[in-house]
Amino acid sequence: MRPHATHTSAKDRERLRQAMRSNMLLLFFGLGVLGFLIAIDRAEWFSLKPATGTSVSLSHAVADHSGQTPEAPAAP
Repeated sequence: MRPHATHTSAKDRERLRQAMRSNMLLLFFGLGVLGFLIAIDRAEWFSLKPATGTSVSLSHAVADHSGQTPEAPAAP
């Protein structure tokens, strides 16, 4: 059994720092890919919907004034 070394060389510390950095970058890349794959499967997350009753009313009022038909808000 090796005794625990309390003094590590600068070379060992640099190698450990680079290994930790590369592991973190790989983790963030993997999380980014996972987020992307989830997001492309959930297109409804990116559709704009009125957040409040007031904004729905304003949307209908503007559409009535301009002659357009507003989109009905999606049911939750």
